[in-house]
Amino acid sequence: MVSAWFMNEDKSVDQREPHQMDPPQPVQLEKLAELGVLYLKIESDDWDKDEALSKIRKERGYTYEDCITLKVFFQEHIHDDEEIRLCTEGSGYFDVRDRDDRWIRIELNKGDMIILPAGIYHRTVYFQNYIQARRYFVGDPVWTPINRPADEHVARKQYITNLQKA
Repeated sequence: MVSAWFMNEDKSVDQREPHQMDPPQPVQLEKLAELGVLYLKIESDDWDKDEALSKIRKERGYTYEDCITLKVFFQEHIHDDEEIRLCTEGSGYFDVRDRDDRWIRIELNKGDMIILPAGIYHRTVYFQNYIQARRYFVGDPVWTPINRPADEHVARKQYITNLQKA
């Protein structure tokens, strides 16, 4: 099961550290789902033949995938499309903003899959400085970060509209 928590904002501590509040303030999957963030656990070592992963890919229309080795991308940004990551090796964090602009840190380990909606402010941190992941796309692969501030971007406006409806 995924671990997620509200972060402290202590900038004097290495961002690869957990940044837990004192006392810790865990975030449940339901809270992430309210933000449009989906989490799935894929229990497999053969990603290409996993039935659950195949079902998700079909349901969400993911027609392209690649495998990448990621490093720190700490700049806060959004995307035009969903960002989908399946951790296949290593570990790391995805940080997302909640409705009140507070950071929530989500820890990913092997088999953890996260789907971030288009328009959500986020950043990535790899606490062991290494994570291998599969990325999934609908159609042609596009991965263009749009750095904050991006409040006037169409994907951000649509994300805010969707949050208000939830």
